[in-house]
Order: sequence, then C-alpha cells, then structure tokens
Amino acid sequence: MSEEVAGSEKCFLLQDIRSSVGASGLEFSESEYRPIHEDIDDLVASYEKLRSVSLPNSVPPAFRFAPEPFFVENRSDNPPARVPAFAAVKAPGDLEEVAFWPLTQLAELMRTRQVSSRALTEMYLERLKRYDPILKCVIALTEELAFQQADRADAELMAGHYRGPLHGIPWGAKDLLATQGYPTTWGAMPYKDQIIDGDATVVSRLEQAGAVLVAKLTMGALAWGDVWFGGTTKSPWNIELGASGSSAGPGAATAAGLVGFAIGAETWGSIISPATRCGVTGLRPTFGRVSRHGAMALSWTMDKIGPMCRSVQDCALVFDAIQGRDPHDLTTVSRPFVWEPGIDLAKLRIGYLASAFEQDYPAQENDQDALATLGDLGADLIPIELPDYPVEALRLILTAEAAAAFDDLTRSGDDALLVRQTKDAWPHVFRLARLIPAVEYIQANRVRTLIMQAMAALMEEVDLYVAPSFVGHNLLLTNLTGHPAVVVPNGMGEKSTPTSITFSGRLFDEATVLAVAKVYQDATGFHHVQPAFTA
Repeated sequence: MSEEVAGSEKCFLLQDIRSSVGASGLEFSESEYRPIHEDIDDLVASYEKLRSVSLPNSVPPAFRFAPEPFFVENRSDNPPARVPAFAAVKAPGDLEEVAFWPLTQLAELMRTRQVSSRALTEMYLERLKRYDPILKCVIALTEELAFQQADRADAELMAGHYRGPLHGIPWGAKDLLATQGYPTTWGAMPYKDQIIDGDATVVSRLEQAGAVLVAKLTMGALAWGDVWFGGTTKSPWNIELGASGSSAGPGAATAAGLVGFAIGAETWGSIISPATRCGVTGLRPTFGRVSRHGAMALSWTMDKIGPMCRSVQDCALVFDAIQGRDPHDLTTVSRPFVWEPGIDLAKLRIGYLASAFEQDYPAQENDQDALATLGDLGADLIPIELPDYPVEALRLILTAEAAAAFDDLTRSGDDALLVRQTKDAWPHVFRLARLIPAVEYIQANRVRTLIMQAMAALMEEVDLYVAPSFVGHNLLLTNLTGHPAVVVPNGMGEKSTPTSITFSGRLFDEATVLAVAKVYQDATGFHHVQPAFTA
C-alpha cells in the first residue's frame, strides 16, 4: 500500500517523490526520502504563497547577468558615432524604386529634401498593405502614428532641424516592443488584444531620432519560430518557406522592401536565423548594450535587441540611435561606440572556427568562398576553436527562465491557445521546465561562468572571428556569453534562399566587428540582390 503524508492537503505519495527525484537523475535512500516526504507540503505551500503575488512579464528577477567575467567599471564616455558623408543620390520619377534602397541613400533623400517623409511613409504603407496578405509579416499597421511622425519630420526638415540619418525614415518593430496606443501581442493568441501603457525604450529612442514607425511586425509566438496566431510569416525569396524566427516579420519586411529598416530581438538565433533566411544584414549587440525596457521578457540573462537592415552601414546607424544606458533596464551599460567604417583587415587578428568550416553542410561552399574573399582583402586568418564545454546542455537556462516568464500562462491553462502544440513548442517546454531543479539551474550558470572566462581568454588572441552561421555550437555559446555578432548574406543556397556568414566580436566592440563585416559586404555585394518577389 502506498505511503502518504498524514494530514497532508496534497497527499503526496512517497512514490511520486521518488519519481520526481529520479527524473533529475538522482536516487536517495529510504531514510533520506522520508524527511523530504514530511516537509514537501511546506514547500508547496511556499509555492502557493508566492503565486498569490502578481508578477507581470515586465518584472525581472532580483539578479542581473553581466557578460564580462571580471569586474570592469561602467564607463560613461559615450561619444556619438561619426556619421560619414553619404554619396549624392537623385530621387527617381517613381518613388517605389527606392523601396529597396539602403538607409544611407534614403537618409540622403531626406536630408536634401528631395522626397518628403510623408511620401516615403505612404509608399511603404502601400507596399505593406499590398504584400502582407502573402508574406503575413504584419501584426498591426501604425498608420495614424506614422503620419503624425512623418509630418513632424517634414516640418522639422523644412525648418532646417535635421536630427540625423534616421530622420523621416519609416521602420518596423518586432511586436515584442511596447507601443503606446497599439496592441503588443507577442505573436501569441492569449495576448492578441494586449495594449501596454507606454513605449519601449527602443521605440522612444527611434522617435527621438526622427524615425517613423509604420508597422508592428510579426514574431513567432512568444519568440519561437515564424508561426504566430495569424499564420506563418513567409520568406520573400521563396513563399513556400517560412521566414524563420523569431524575428520573422522584421526579416521578411526588410527583405521585401516594405520598411526602411526593422528592429528584431534575439535570445538564441532570433536575429541571425531570419536575417539569413531573408537575406538581410543583422546585428545582435552585446548583452546590455540596448535597453529591453518595454520588451517582452523571455530570458532575463539572454535577451538582446538589435537592428535588421539592408546593409552593415545601416545597422551601425540604427544601433547608434538605440544603444546606451537606460535607468529602466539595470543590465544596460554606457560604452563608447566609435564607428569608423574604413578599416585595414591586415592590421587585425581575425580568427575562424577551423573545425566548423571543415564539416559537411549545405552552405559550406559559400562559407569557404567567404574565407577566401577575406584573405584576398588582406586578412591573415587565424584558426581557432571555441571552449570545450557541454554548451547544448546549458539550454536549460533558457528553458527555466522562459517557463518562469510565462508561469501564469502554464498555470492558467491558456497555453492551450498557442497555435503550436507540438513537442517542439513552448507549451511542452514550459511544462518540462517544472522538472529542472533550482540546483541544476544554478550549476548550469556556474558552468556558464567558466565558458565566459574561457571566451575572455580566447578573445585576447583575436580581435574577432568568422564562423558558419549554423554549424557547431557558436550560436548558442555566444548568446550565453553575450558576445556581439553581425550576420551578412554570402550567396544563395538550397530552395532559392540566401545563406550567410557570421562575424563575432569582443564584448562591447560592435564597432570593429561591424567594420570588418562592412569590408566583406562591400567587396561581395550580396546585399544588393533583391528577391524576385511579386504579388
């Protein structure tokens, strides 16, 4: 007959406790099980008391992740990036011809007042309406707000007040960024009508830079994949395929010429993956570089926000506008971003992940060509390897934090409203996370510390390194350590979709990694290729 705790409200069976402990890979003796059996009700009662406290997604835990493994003083000397002079451009007779122009050229149209921000906004809004039924990349158009911001930009430009290269440029936001007066759905049915009071810091900073928000763009539900409550966001290169995720909308809209630029977010590949599938350039900044205030939290120690654009130069300009310390996000820092796009590769120590490039994978030929091109450009490539740790096992950090971020969704049963209900989807993962002991979560983070220290030593040997975008554990490792990465297209692959190469840099050294990526991008020109997309 099964034993149970006398007088227990929950009547926990001893065999249940054994099963739970066994699920974590441990086994105790009978004498060790009995005290657990006696005290488990007190533990569960503590859980219930804590659950009585309302915890909105915006409330972070009382600890903060810092990507640097050793103490470094938070410097405040943060000069504005030097904006190089842009080449002269001339407005075409048909304004829609500028839809795919990079931000640098659109900015010159604005600065010289050849085109009004309102006209540019109308053009992009019309394209969003025309192509969204096919791409499914828009959750909400912000048309009224867009025209208000565009008209203000035009008035300021006419008065000679130029805010900089983003002034008057239409852009799109991944729909995890709060926007006053508009839904912020997180791509998930349970939050379809959610309106957050206030703007995310990134949204506010772009408004201060004069940019014009035209759309809230799709994301995989709760930042996984490209499936949201309205369907699957498509790649403009092949509408039989999803745009990848979770920044699916920003990738598709930028690639299809529906916005001047977009903002995405990454926890584990959510900028790099859709940037690759859609053939755009993406910057995943160092953890703590860009404020996450007003953004959906998935993993408090891994989430990062960054630009998705048509060129490296565009990413640098957008990054300069959104980065920096924010008192609303205590993980943010203020560090210099000195953008000097002209750089001599021969003067840098550029590494490459030798064993990863040697593997047999679909994009290998394009990646090998990228290495050859870097050599031709003067780079003396240094073979390196990443620290040898069980990186895949550390995914439990993301699993545990994400389950905590959406604990109320699991306990309420509203996780059943999410479109994807497969084993490889959030509802199952959130439930599975209940079996991760707190001890194992903390131990995983201690291993993470060792990896951070090993990466710090590695980055003393090189200034940056090149890696295949999806081979080996570089993507997960650098998201865990918080290192910045720039992904740029490097050719075409299977199913008529682009491939990419990834440049990873030192903590808070986005300037160098962007500059090197720009040298490669300017020499190859893959970013100029447009998808043959028609409605």
